[in-house]
Amino acid sequence: MSAKKTQKKIEKFYATGKRKTAVARVWLSSGSGKLTINGVSLDTWLGGHEAIKMRVMQPLRLTKQENVVDIDASAIGGGYSSQADALRHGVSKALTLFEASFRAILKPRGLLTRDSRVVERKKYGKHKARRSPQFSKR
Repeated sequence: MSAKKTQKKIEKFYATGKRKTAVARVWLSSGSGKLTINGVSLDTWLGGHEAIKMRVMQPLRLTKQENVVDIDASAIGGGYSSQADALRHGVSKALTLFEASFRAILKPRGLLTRDSRVVERKKYGKHKARRSPQFSKR
């Protein structure tokens, strides 16, 4: 008699989050609440920036999935604050793929909307995008 092996199917959900020039690629799977960003933990990645850590964890806290899902992510471009916001966007999108009912929780709080604000380009004849040269009367 041959014993039938049952294999657990580990489902991974992929989502991309964006903010300014930062892009975060997020893989979400059921697990124990482990967060890995660019190969390191969230605490190592962000150091002492508690407010930014809270922003990354916001979608997980709202859906009560902090200790239920594992997140493996890579963030590139922009600064650490922009990368954190891109990560929050990607985690929110991945959570809606993981469980469709989370959309009703995340959507009203604006976590599924990409923040499309980007730096305005510099124009010729100006010091910056809008700052004009100082006016001289004489």
